[in-house]
Amino acid sequence: MSEAYDRAWQASIADPNAFWGAAAQAVDWINPPASTYSEAQGWFPGGTLNTAHNCLDRHVAAGRGGAIALIHDSPVTGLIRHFSYAELLEESGRVAAMLASLGVGKFDRVIIYMPMIPETVFAMLACARLGAIHSVVFGGFAPLELAKRIDDATPKVLLTASCGIEGNRTIAYKPMVDEALALAQHQVDHVVVCQRERQQADLGGARDTDWHALRAATAADPMPEAVAVGAADPLYILYTSGTTGTPKGVVRENGGHAVALAWSMQNIYGIGAGDVFWAASDVGWVVGHSYIVYAPLLVGATTVLFEGKPVGTPDPGTFWRVIERHGVKTFFTAPTAIRAIRKEDPDAAHLAAIGTGTCQAVFLAGERADPDTISWLEEKSGLPVIDHWWQTELGWPAIASCFALGDLRRKRGSAGFPVPGYAFAILDEGGQPLPEGQSGAVAIKAPLAPGAFRTLWNNHSGYAKNFATYAGYYETGDAGFIDEDGFVHIMGRTDDIINVAGHRLSTGQMEQIVASADGVAECAVIGADDAIKGMVPIAFVVPRAGFEHDETIGPRVIAAVRAELGAVAALRTAYVAGGLPKTRSGKILRNLLRKIVNGEEWTTPPTIEDPAVPDRLQALVQRHEVV
Repeated sequence: MSEAYDRAWQASIADPNAFWGAAAQAVDWINPPASTYSEAQGWFPGGTLNTAHNCLDRHVAAGRGGAIALIHDSPVTGLIRHFSYAELLEESGRVAAMLASLGVGKFDRVIIYMPMIPETVFAMLACARLGAIHSVVFGGFAPLELAKRIDDATPKVLLTASCGIEGNRTIAYKPMVDEALALAQHQVDHVVVCQRERQQADLGGARDTDWHALRAATAADPMPEAVAVGAADPLYILYTSGTTGTPKGVVRENGGHAVALAWSMQNIYGIGAGDVFWAASDVGWVVGHSYIVYAPLLVGATTVLFEGKPVGTPDPGTFWRVIERHGVKTFFTAPTAIRAIRKEDPDAAHLAAIGTGTCQAVFLAGERADPDTISWLEEKSGLPVIDHWWQTELGWPAIASCFALGDLRRKRGSAGFPVPGYAFAILDEGGQPLPEGQSGAVAIKAPLAPGAFRTLWNNHSGYAKNFATYAGYYETGDAGFIDEDGFVHIMGRTDDIINVAGHRLSTGQMEQIVASADGVAECAVIGADDAIKGMVPIAFVVPRAGFEHDETIGPRVIAAVRAELGAVAALRTAYVAGGLPKTRSGKILRNLLRKIVNGEEWTTPPTIEDPAVPDRLQALVQRHEVV
């Protein structure tokens, strides 16, 4: 065990007030907190600060204004732009002045419906500067889903762009904004549109404003001062899909967020002032909020904002090209991105030709990283590949190998060890702890660490439900186990445990076996209804390049599961498909697969990456093209 990690974790659990009180020294406070934690007020009660000041002003004041803060690398447009800390402060300050001219002030909400362009980052930091609450909605989200978020957040202003670029497609945003506002009950005062060269938007009516014209009109206005907000005041609302179809707005507080993210950059990822960090995500997701925008800037690092895809923009070497070009020290992406690269370039020819420059580690998160994908990337890159786990609700990693604390222990299939600040338990249905090695519900002891949510926007009762099942614990909704070495294994959502003729089986465990079969690029295993056994597992397999016509893939994955788990696993059906339904963040939509297989009614989710995939899979299932 790493002594540094062990000391940090033990200290965080034995005396969290002392541990997080020390960590809070990394943040500039306008008024220091009166204490570290209060049951009623949360973390750092009485403290006031400004997150934008902590990300920008203080670095410029410390003489680092010329250091590069943001690199925008856009292979879809061929543009690469660099912004120093002084320039990023100026640009975000100009947007703050624009918003102030439209009447936006402390605690007002602003919806940001924009692509991966620098103006999106300017807008987020501008809201933070004003003490306004931003809610970033993934650009290109369906109008109905955007309308739901407008009605819940009741924003004063909506910021958007004329278009986004998804791979080879150009998606017009303004028509979707107009449709969303037609559907919404709440109406914004202003829609500000950032026109892009690829496609211009038509502006009409008094509500619409051109971004660049507004910037010019407010150019002489002074940059607004960084507004003091309380540690428990909201920085942003980030919506996740709710179980009822109504999105739930996770509220992120300023104080705990700044402290936790600054600590994580230095102690998990090994990133400090002057280092280059790249999270290949989107600002519409929690990873983009935490590790594209806020965390790197809090510690004075350089962050990379990437507008492209892991393959096709222009080829499966684009990730390695960005890493090498910009001197990325630590790289963060989703397992599905690596699987996509491997599918197109199974021998890693692009990686071999380009290399990984000065990169020291690769972190994976967003969904479970199967051991075969980790093994392939470690072999081809020569770098430690570290799976780690967290949720939108938590805001930063809760399970990881803390690379910067000298802890490089890894076990493929596990997300690592509890991060300092988090104490985990594996519980049975009655809330009793299970012995090591036994699967159950993954829970975290309350109170949650700084940075984690403490309420849902307009829905505190919905928040409280997360703590209602197990007294004193936050219910993560995931199933897993802790092994004899202390590694935490997240096997999937609790509803991915299926009951086959009285046997409780993990579809995540089956996926791990299927994914390791030769020629498999990615896979999903779901539980389908069965009249005799209650449920049976069904596999969906996507072949790697060169294996598209290999008729042995299906029989081989079925045989592999049977060999490892025995006949009780009852996996007898495997569909070989061209792709799986996934969200834009890379999560496989297993509930959708389950409905398709069960013949239930389904609708195309607004978060889906390729809307054509479910129809193709339904046709495949209806033709009974199984092996």
